[in-house]
Amino acid sequence: MRISGGGARGIPLLVPKGEAVRPATDRLRQAVFSSLAGCVAASRFLDLFAGSGAYGLEALSRGAAGGTFVESNFHAVDCLRRNLAAVCKSLGRDESGLVVLQMDALGTPLGGVGPPDLVFIDPPYEMIAGIAANLFKRLDEILAGKPGALIVFEMPGEMELSPAGWRCRKRLGQGIRQPTAAIFERTPL
Repeated sequence: MRISGGGARGIPLLVPKGEAVRPATDRLRQAVFSSLAGCVAASRFLDLFAGSGAYGLEALSRGAAGGTFVESNFHAVDCLRRNLAAVCKSLGRDESGLVVLQMDALGTPLGGVGPPDLVFIDPPYEMIAGIAANLFKRLDEILAGKPGALIVFEMPGEMELSPAGWRCRKRLGQGIRQPTAAIFERTPL
C-alpha cells in the first residue's frame, strides 16, 4: 500500500499485522481523491477510524494544510505515527497542524483547530449499522461552522446510508461485498 498521488506519491504505508485494520485500497483512494479534486488543497481534514492513516495522509500529500487522525488501536496508531513522519519527510514539512488522537472515534472532541473541510470515515464494516446514526449526529455538531464540508464514508457495496440532513453526492466503487466510498454533503435547506 502506497500514497497514490501528490508530493509524497509512492511512499509506502505501514499497516499493523493481523485483522485489526482493513486499509482502504489504493484504487478506491485514487477514485475518492479524483472526485474530490479541488476540495483538497489547503483543506483541513478529520480522519476517523484512521487505521494506518491512508486517507488523511493521501489528503496531506495532495495539498491539505493539516488535520486530525483518530484511531483507538495502539498498534495502528504506532504505524500511523511512523507513516505520518515518512510522508512529512517526503513533503519536506514538519508535523505542525497534524494531530494523532488515540481514542474512540465517537468521542472526538469539538475543540481544537476548528471544524474540518473533509471528514474521512473508514470504520470496521460490522460496526457501521450500529454507529452511523450517532456518528452523523456528532458530525453535525463538529461541522456546524462548515456548511460546505464533505464526508467520505467507506462501506461495503451492499450497504446504503441515508443520514438525516445529508445526501450522497457520489458513490464510488461497485459490487456486493466490495469496498465503496460515499461522498456526502449537507442537504440544501
